[in-house]
Amino acid sequence: MLERLYLSLPEQTKTKERFEMPKVESFVQGQKTIIKNHSALLKAINREEKHLMKYLTKDLAVPASISEGRIILTGKFSETQIRNSIESYVKEFVLCKECGKPDTKFKEMKGIKMLKCEACGAMTPIKQL
Repeated sequence: MLERLYLSLPEQTKTKERFEMPKVESFVQGQKTIIKNHSALLKAINREEKHLMKYLTKDLAVPASISEGRIILTGKFSETQIRNSIESYVKEFVLCKECGKPDTKFKEMKGIKMLKCEACGAMTPIKQL
């Protein structure tokens, strides 16, 4: 009976991955690249707008601004470049180094910024931006 129930489940529920990053939606307009779904990305990773923005400007080495819920990067970038940059941000500042879960928050201890996992309790230092 359990096998029949498992076979009747939709494919979405069978995946073991709990954390799903939304697909980056961007387009190039003149000499600028615009990330349309900025707010959906922030909601998925549960981070502040300023922190992600600061990381993107340093990683891509371009100035950026936020306007109407969109990030505007000065320069032409493909969706792959932006996705890779955001994925490296998630690995560095969102996912727990011990258990790999996204249930983390920033915490400051004795002047050192730490990534505290709400799931397993692990605390790891993170680099300053």
